[in-house]
Amino acid sequence: MTVPPEELRTADGFPPTTRERWRELALGVLRKSGIETDSPEEALSSTTYDGVTIAPLYDSSDLPGDPGLPGAAPYVRGARPVGGWDVRQRHEVADREAVLADLENGVTSLWLTLEPEDLPRVLGEEIYLDLVPIVLDAGERTAEAAGTLFALAERRGVARGGLTGNLGADPVRDPATAAELARRCAADFPGLRAVVVDGTPYHDMGASDAEELGCATAAGVAALRTLTGAGLPVEEAFGQLEFRYAATADQFLTIAKLRAARRVWARVAEVCGAGENAGQRQHAVTGSAMMTARDPWVNMLRTTLACFAAGAGGADAVTVQPFDACLGLPDAFARRIARNTHALLVEEAGTARVTDPAGGSWYVERLTEDLAGKAWEWFQEIERAGGMAAAVESGLVSGRIAATWRERSGNIAHRRDPITGVSEFPDLGERPLSRPPRPRPRAGVRYAQEFEALRDLADAQEVRPAVFLAVIGPVAAHTARASFAANLFNAGGVAALTAPVPPGGTVDPAAIAAAFAASGARIACLCSSDRLYGEHAEAVAAALREAGAVKVWLAGRGDHVGVDATVHAGCDALGVLRTIFDDLEVAR
Repeated sequence: MTVPPEELRTADGFPPTTRERWRELALGVLRKSGIETDSPEEALSSTTYDGVTIAPLYDSSDLPGDPGLPGAAPYVRGARPVGGWDVRQRHEVADREAVLADLENGVTSLWLTLEPEDLPRVLGEEIYLDLVPIVLDAGERTAEAAGTLFALAERRGVARGGLTGNLGADPVRDPATAAELARRCAADFPGLRAVVVDGTPYHDMGASDAEELGCATAAGVAALRTLTGAGLPVEEAFGQLEFRYAATADQFLTIAKLRAARRVWARVAEVCGAGENAGQRQHAVTGSAMMTARDPWVNMLRTTLACFAAGAGGADAVTVQPFDACLGLPDAFARRIARNTHALLVEEAGTARVTDPAGGSWYVERLTEDLAGKAWEWFQEIERAGGMAAAVESGLVSGRIAATWRERSGNIAHRRDPITGVSEFPDLGERPLSRPPRPRPRAGVRYAQEFEALRDLADAQEVRPAVFLAVIGPVAAHTARASFAANLFNAGGVAALTAPVPPGGTVDPAAIAAAFAASGARIACLCSSDRLYGEHAEAVAAALREAGAVKVWLAGRGDHVGVDATVHAGCDALGVLRTIFDDLEVAR
């Protein structure tokens, strides 16, 4: 039963409140901050890359309707009636010891991106094929890999019903192989699926959440057409599909995305008459695009959030990428941390004890429904274009995703989408990690790639590019802007140089210029308060130029005589850094 907001009672000792009271208080705070508005909802809302509005406050009026029960249509609350997930680790080289270490320490299924001839060695006698689900990812050699797995199972006497996992067939790239393997799985291996519908390549191209869902749904429908065209009944065709999605550090969007994916697929199943197999089976993988090569240890935090969100969102299987995954082949320590992320969330945090823990949240339910609607609109657009293959061929899909990537890239450049350890709070003293290259380099974008390219360039110089922070006045007047400027410059590998100042600071242009000259820098950035800028910026800038500054920046906004440009919150940080490289004649 839905309780009207006015009847809700808060904890003892706190009076009940209303949305109108919240609006009144919020307006007061906004006006004190200099924001004049009649709508705190509009002033405090944000919009996702799909055009979904994230409101500052939700109540029961935002609930979109009954989401059903876990394990029942429309499967918003999960395709299974119980919580928990399969811990799936990926292996890209034939390292049998690494596989055994995973299985002995919490991993429950294997995702093998290997050549067919490597499978017998990796899946040795110690690995019981009737207990460990195997997911193949052999690309063009899928048929060979599947045949090798079937032969191994037969040689070891594994009952046909005991072989589980997925053969990894791609019905878009190789429909004949997908259809043949699906027929064989349906007839002889009831626990095994043949087809993976992979949404992660679209995510890795820079797609939004709804774009990833719409593309995956369209690819799933294309797979159904292939399988039913090959003679499989509709229900059996649905039962041969597993969907793969990216999970990110935005935990609420990831939770909503997985719930929305099941909602959308349930609608497809309803139209097709899929019956019992209408619940979408999901494999969530912590996203590659969010991973950083710089300060890669922060990736442990990103993947923990993503793993939590994937589990809470109802994924059937979850893969946590090791924190060094974007550097090359992960080492043993990184794989251990990846699998222990699951253990911590399941065993210590108890995340798997509850099915759909976000269910009933006004925010999550609304976000799920809005995201499902946007995904469905995009799916319909793809279908109107002739289906997934035609939409890819015409450039519809790539064009749409490219536009989203341009928008996201702009937000990253302006640090509106901050990347901890890269665009925010970088560590210039870190020693970059190196790893052996992957057998199959991954395609796609990474959010940190432009900042990291500048860091690499700065590190390669014989003398690191530098900017002198010309602080004016006492510490209280310049600390905030000096810290801001240093953080921005460091994001591109540019050192922020400072000089000792008297306890009370200084406003003497000659003293500041002398410190600049002694630093060896060629560029300066003024850092102080607006009041002191008005009194001293022009004189200090002139003294810095006299001392050899090729450019004078100012941390803050506004026009100031003698200052070339400003850095401030929301400025194009990448543009600033590239300009500095150009002014210092750093070859790119």
